[in-house]
Amino acid sequence: PAVTYSAVIYALRCLVQEDIPLNQGCLAPITFVIPKGSLLNPTPDAAVVGGNVLTSQRIVDVVLQAFKACAASQGCMNNLTFGIDGRFGYYETIAGGAGAGPTWHGVSGVHTHCTNTRITDPEILERRYPIVLRRFGLRPNSGGDGEFRGGDGVVRELEPLTKMTMSILSERRVLQPYGMAGGGTRPGGRD
Repeated sequence: PAVTYSAVIYALRCLVQEDIPLNQGCLAPITFVIPKGSLLNPTPDAAVVGGNVLTSQRIVDVVLQAFKACAASQGCMNNLTFGIDGRFGYYETIAGGAGAGPTWHGVSGVHTHCTNTRITDPEILERRYPIVLRRFGLRPNSGGDGEFRGGDGVVRELEPLTKMTMSILSERRVLQPYGMAGGGTRPGGRD
């Protein structure tokens, strides 16, 4: 349940119009009902992954939607890993679009919500790893339509120069981010 508590306190702090301390006392007036064995409170033997990088983002979207604060974001941190066993491993998170709000446009090409990561500079990436960054930029018109548009996502194309394992943990591919107050959805992301 720790990921749930963290995501909820983050969302509530976003909703409050003043700085409040980041501590357990902020959650005192909230009652959490999280059934044992559920996705948010798995049993010790459950096969789970991505709680802090994927599930937390979706919890934030749900809380913000409940308060009609803003449309959905990219929904996760888009975790990309690649490497060769015993030689090297690389991990990055890929930005996306932030949902629009009642009086503002969403921001394009950013990490949203509970993230604190930065992406490696292309020159460093290509110097340290056998990979070429073919394309990196905004994905035009991928943000939701409406009076206030959602932020555009990004395109990041990597070409391995040798055989390696590459994996991605991502979201919003089948179920697109939702709009609010009449705002529309756009096609989901692509891996």
